Order: sequence, then C-alpha cells, then structure tokens
Amino acid sequence: MPTIEQEELEAQRHHLERDIRSLVEKYRAIFDWNVPDIDQARADKLILDDMRKAIDGIEQERFGADRAIV
Repeated sequence: MPTIEQEELEAQRHHLERDIRSLVEKYRAIFDWNVPDIDQARADKLILDDMRKAIDGIEQERFGADRAIV
C-alpha cells in the first residue's frame, strides 16, 4: 500500500517532470548563446550529468551516507 508521501509524489510527478524539462531548456539556451555551432546532444548530456551531480549533492546533504529512504 502506498504511503501518503508516495501518493502525493505520484499526483505531482508531471509537475516535477515539467520543471526539470524547463531547467534543461534554460541551460540549453545559455549554452546556445555562449557556444556557436554547439553539439546539442553533447551539451544536453553535460547538462543532465551536472543536474544528477547536483541532485546527488542535495541528497548527501539531506540524508548523509544513509541514502536509503524507505
């Protein structure tokens, strides 16, 4: 049986995904302005890799070494 937190996340998931896509687009635009003839696929990979690193850092700050949330 899902927890109340899981149910709320499911209800908000599309908002979360939309917000993440907006962040990717924001940084894509910045790359486009600063780098003429950019390799967009490579730029997207770099952006997504850094977003993952940022999320990992936030998770580490919040939960320390114990990253398993049940």
